[in-house]
Amino acid sequence: MAKFAEMETIINTIAKGTTIKGNITAVGDFRLDGTLEGNITLNGKLVVGESGVIKGNIVCQNANIIGQVIGNTSVKELLALNSTANVKGDILINRLSIEPGATFSGSCRMLDEVRRENEMRASEQAETEDEQ
Repeated sequence: MAKFAEMETIINTIAKGTTIKGNITAVGDFRLDGTLEGNITLNGKLVVGESGVIKGNIVCQNANIIGQVIGNTSVKELLALNSTANVKGDILINRLSIEPGATFSGSCRMLDEVRRENEMRASEQAETEDEQ
């Protein structure tokens, strides 16, 4: 158990000038100041620094975007777009914070809205099956 607790406090970092091609899955937090051409999945917080670029999809607990993201983003808690952020893609979030100057192109859906829609579809489908 102690080893797992230690892993959660580690922050993975990709430095400016570094390019990674491929998918990343990590435990804990992650800071990207370089370029990722692939998807990233975390159970912690993602920080995309001012020089950071992600060309792929993001799934994480929290995210602070200062740089650029081209792809879909799914954040279970808070997505913060700083004034220099440039996001192109759909986002699915619980809470959203956007500073003046940030750019966002895509659709935005709240997790609660999606849950309600899924529940309604399931209910309607159950009623249809009961009628048959």
